[in-house]
Amino acid sequence: MPGLKFVGDITYLPTAEGLLYLATVIDLCAREVVGWSMADHMRTELVADAIRMAQAGGHTAGDAIFHSDRGSQYTSNQFRSLLGELDIRQSTGRTGSCFDNAAAESFFVVLKAEIGTTVRETRTQARQDVFRWIAEHCNRERLHSAIGYITPHQARVRCHQRLDLAA
Repeated sequence: MPGLKFVGDITYLPTAEGLLYLATVIDLCAREVVGWSMADHMRTELVADAIRMAQAGGHTAGDAIFHSDRGSQYTSNQFRSLLGELDIRQSTGRTGSCFDNAAAESFFVVLKAEIGTTVRETRTQARQDVFRWIAEHCNRERLHSAIGYITPHQARVRCHQRLDLAA
């Protein structure tokens, strides 16, 4: 069911102005990126803004689980408090293991392969490229093997249709 299990992580994209950091929230049911945030820093606000975007978009259900690595942004009191306010339980991976957060890691590999690793002139340009890729291509056009070679958007719609039929 969408809205119950999420993974998140942070990556960066180089620009001539410096690094642009990207934090994501991915719904594991549909493999849809439902929250993201970009900034010139990796502070807790970066990941907090991504989870707030997921919640504000109506993508989180009560008693959801959010899984991440043990980065300081995710283990901070500020982030833990926010998850509590949003009725989301926290899960973190084992130290030194990226395998339990493979869906988030895999997403970043695909992102960088498809938008390219070219150093963009500005953070604004990188931000626009990432936004366009996630919002238009990744969620609505790109077929995903883990969900039967349909788009994440189609997977979410199908899940909601099944829930509506069952009710």
